[in-house]
Amino acid sequence: MGAFRNGGSNCSSASMEDRRLWKHVHDNVHGNIYLDPLSLKFIDTEQFQRLRDLKQLGLAHMVYPGAVHSRFEHSLGVYWLAGNAIGKLKANQGLELDIDHSDIQTVKLAGLLHDVGHGPFSHLFEREFLPKVLNGFEWSHEDMSLKMIDSMVDEHNIDIDSGCLKKVKEMIIASSENAPVKTSKEKLFLYDIVANGRNGIDVDKFDYIVRDSRACGLGCNFQFERLLDTMQVIDNEICYRAKEYLTVHKLFYTRADLHRTVYTHAKVKAIEFMFVDALLKADNYLHISSFIHDPSQYWKLDDSILKTIETDEADELKESRDLIRRIRRRDLYQFCNEFTVPKDKLDHFKYVTTQDIICSQKSGGVTLREEDIAVSNVKIDLTRGRNNPLERINFFEDYDSKEKFPISKDQISHLLPACNQDMLVRVYSKKPELVEVVSEAFENFQLKSYGMKAQVHGTPERKRRRTFL
Repeated sequence: MGAFRNGGSNCSSASMEDRRLWKHVHDNVHGNIYLDPLSLKFIDTEQFQRLRDLKQLGLAHMVYPGAVHSRFEHSLGVYWLAGNAIGKLKANQGLELDIDHSDIQTVKLAGLLHDVGHGPFSHLFEREFLPKVLNGFEWSHEDMSLKMIDSMVDEHNIDIDSGCLKKVKEMIIASSENAPVKTSKEKLFLYDIVANGRNGIDVDKFDYIVRDSRACGLGCNFQFERLLDTMQVIDNEICYRAKEYLTVHKLFYTRADLHRTVYTHAKVKAIEFMFVDALLKADNYLHISSFIHDPSQYWKLDDSILKTIETDEADELKESRDLIRRIRRRDLYQFCNEFTVPKDKLDHFKYVTTQDIICSQKSGGVTLREEDIAVSNVKIDLTRGRNNPLERINFFEDYDSKEKFPISKDQISHLLPACNQDMLVRVYSKKPELVEVVSEAFENFQLKSYGMKAQVHGTPERKRRRTFL
């Protein structure tokens, strides 16, 4: 496979004499980012350059116009922060931890390549489109990242040590449910840096939280620098100074706030529903879903799919074209209303379906069909469902400490949340003239399920009465 080396050190950082082989780019979040020679071999491939054509936030730019940043710049940012993180650990504990040049290069490459297998339109492709066409076949962008990396090494004859490559791939999927057993039990703290399966604090989140907030014009009072400056490895685990408890909490809270206000914004979801419908109708003609198995085909998929559908005049794409035209003309699926599932009902909550809404319609008038309605079940949490993610994080007292310990939120503040998850149910009418009927059926569903209307306010009259002749 490719140009693997079994004993070489092409996973090492360049010496000072080699610095002239490094390149630097200016990033609008982190400033100057310096790219080492081995990383450049991966960057200067068509597979990695594809990330320029994947918007980090998918279709969110149709609501937040500034959200046009790409997976490319995010990947460079994670590369840079991964290098900073392990660099600080080496400076503070390098001899104790036996951090070498190979460890530094491995962590940086994992940061650089963690999203190389990502699909178009952020998570919409993987979570909304593919499940509807693959009939239960499981697919993840993390697994595709591993296949893409092997393909890049093979096709471009990248000279990299096989042990280093194996660890890079393990670090990329370290937080996934199917993460393999680590190659070595030594230096397990290295797997906490890019995709932290232990407690969720990682440089991937550091970058996208700050980058996404800035692109959308939102304030961000989470300071990842404080965590990078105060982290310390104790018992093979990255721990944080006890004084930074609230900084860690802000990490998870800011992420949850981005999910509520940006990633699952009601209009963003309406546009996503429309585009998924367009993709499903176009798949038989464009065979989009057939590209996901082979890296040599997969790298050709990017956000240009939308323009392809919009400009191709084939009759087979007419329904898809019409949906995209509706998006362009802001004739969106209409958001009718939403409610937050009562806290005492969360334990037994089942996702609401279009059929649930249809069955709640009272007789008379228009009979709703499944294709008239879209339902969004939005789960917003702090990364661990209803559990507090801070319970899995270990802290230390001061820099002379060699003991780690958890901290209960009750020891910090009684203002911190007692519940760590919200579940929102939203309903949309795909036809403007059906808003009133769908809204009433949705209200009936709430009364039937909870004995009350859980929504905060009624659907506005101007929306209910909107019709097209």
